[in-house]
Amino acid sequence: MFIHYDKEGDYLEIHFGKPEISYYEKIGRDVFQRRNEKDGKVRSYAIFNVLKRKQVVPKDIELEVPEISAII
Repeated sequence: MFIHYDKEGDYLEIHFGKPEISYYEKIGRDVFQRRNEKDGKVRSYAIFNVLKRKQVVPKDIELEVPEISAII
């Protein structure tokens, strides 16, 4: 798993496994998931405006985390 936060862009991305050809799909306000084009499995999540979320009423973000054995 690789987690990257870009402070300037206020952007968080969580990757599972190696980079693959994939596409983004919006799953919520400023929340996207990236799916593998071949098998449709989730490979990462991207969340925009992370720090701005602290200024509003907290809201949970539910994410599907793939099993490690399915990634390797």
